[in-house]
Amino acid sequence: MLVIGVLKEPEYDPRVSLVPDIAAIFVKNKLTVLTEYGAGARAFYADQQYEQAGAQLADRAAILSRADILLSINEPAAQEIAALRAGCILLGVYQPLFAAAKMKDWAAKGLTVFSMDTLPRTTRAQAMDVLSSQANIAGYKAVLLAANVYPRYFPMFMTAAGSIPPAKVLILGAGVAGLQAIATARRLGAVVEVFDTRPAVKEEVMSLGAKFVEVEGAADASKAGGYAVEQSDDFKQKQKAKIAEHAAKADVIITTAQIPGRTAPILITKEMIAAMKGGSVIIDLAAVTGGNTEYTKNNETVTEHGVTIIGHSALHTTAPADASKLYSKNIQNFMKLILDNEGQLNLNFQDDLVQGCCITHDGKIVNERVAQLIAG
Repeated sequence: MLVIGVLKEPEYDPRVSLVPDIAAIFVKNKLTVLTEYGAGARAFYADQQYEQAGAQLADRAAILSRADILLSINEPAAQEIAALRAGCILLGVYQPLFAAAKMKDWAAKGLTVFSMDTLPRTTRAQAMDVLSSQANIAGYKAVLLAANVYPRYFPMFMTAAGSIPPAKVLILGAGVAGLQAIATARRLGAVVEVFDTRPAVKEEVMSLGAKFVEVEGAADASKAGGYAVEQSDDFKQKQKAKIAEHAAKADVIITTAQIPGRTAPILITKEMIAAMKGGSVIIDLAAVTGGNTEYTKNNETVTEHGVTIIGHSALHTTAPADASKLYSKNIQNFMKLILDNEGQLNLNFQDDLVQGCCITHDGKIVNERVAQLIAG
């Protein structure tokens, strides 16, 4: 009987990989689920709920030594990796394009690693796309955070004491986080403008009640799996001028632009921030890869020229109960691809999704981009 181990995440991340409802499904499918004591407590899933679901509680050392499939959103410590059995499968979000050397070490230990942040972003993958499920929460929370910090109202108010104009919100990037930010800002009564290098998202942006800011000459991103792509210098100059024009009028800017395996593009320069109104707020969701502004510091709030810049790339963790529920469902859907109906392992590397997010297997780096980084 296969053993699924669920580790407690580090102190900075209150989520859990597997919630009790999904654990119960695995148990019903003849899998043994070992959950670390307190793994779900900070996401409001008590140990008793896991026991009622049929999971077994265990200490961390026992899980590391027994797990056939180890669920850990964040990477385990080096000494914990060393404690795993050869052939153990790790399933989490490991940012392998920024950790190629570490992936090489994991491969040498005989581990099979699936990093869910490298899953191809296709229609079939939507049910297991952890980046999208978590980004949805981040986009929502980014607007609430901005509204809380912004020293004025978001909606328009007409009172006997005078009228308050609505806040002007500029959102850079109309991916999952950006679209949720649009919807949330509009619900709060803000006027929203959106910039994205992909013209294909214009219709979706407008359907949410926002204005789409267009810049001609963007590189084709239709084959980039839903991600942004590197743009030409000419386009970057046009983009910079257009963003500067709209940033100067904005009360709130939410930035979401990231390129897989690369530093986040600088979209808001020091000069643009100096031209913004005092009291304006920027929420930078790309802070973990450098940020979209020249002042961004990850997990920090800085004030420059009267503008508050909040670098927060983990806003999804501030709603740990639902973030864990959605992540857990993503994992369940992915596990259907690597387990057969009898609950036995069935690694079908002919499946583009299984192949796409597998980083190491059988002692080798099997992800082409990670292999190229190591080859250097």
